[in-house]
Amino acid sequence: MSNVDQTIQGMKAKFNSSAAAGLDLIFQFNITDADNYYIVVKDGTCDIQQGDSSDANVTLIMDSETLQGIMTGETDGMQAFMSGKLRTEGDMMLALKLGELFPN
Repeated sequence: MSNVDQTIQGMKAKFNSSAAAGLDLIFQFNITDADNYYIVVKDGTCDIQQGDSSDANVTLIMDSETLQGIMTGETDGMQAFMSGKLRTEGDMMLALKLGELFPN
């Protein structure tokens, strides 16, 4: 299992189902140096899949080091975005929800 696999799977343990109540969203993670993943958040549940979703509400583009830093809390997501280490496509405001859905 790669570091990205471990990081993404670790998100499941951090998932805050109460923050996801009533949501129906797909977050696409395009990892520039590893496999892509997408997370379906629907009505308080979280489903993580490897690959690409054609229905993503927001796509986050970063390398594996940035992903790991954000998920462990070592890297601030907004700081990564401002410095160009994290790019988004689609509804950028949804990216801010990730902090509520997957708290450190």
